[in-house]
Amino acid sequence: MAEPDGMTVLRNDDRNRYEVRRDGKVVGFVLYQTRPGQVVLIHTEIEPEYEGQGVGGVLAKGTLDDIRARGEAVVPLCPFIASYIKRHPAYADLVAPAAG
Repeated sequence: MAEPDGMTVLRNDDRNRYEVRRDGKVVGFVLYQTRPGQVVLIHTEIEPEYEGQGVGGVLAKGTLDDIRARGEAVVPLCPFIASYIKRHPAYADLVAPAAG
């Protein structure tokens, strides 16, 4: 998925993470686990020299867009992703209902 500023978001199933790359270099990632029909987003990390440059937002958007395209739901355990969804309510429908 091509994004602005030479950034690309890719799903790396071998490492269980979504990666954001700038000019081919991995500059951040979101770790995930899969459940039937769900993707549990556990932790987001951005390389320190890329913080504050919108990389996290590009990564969150690319991750959520891919999960939507796959027809899966999101379990946002990662506080960054949960916060992103709150700020971008168009993704709220992706959040899996809480188990009761």
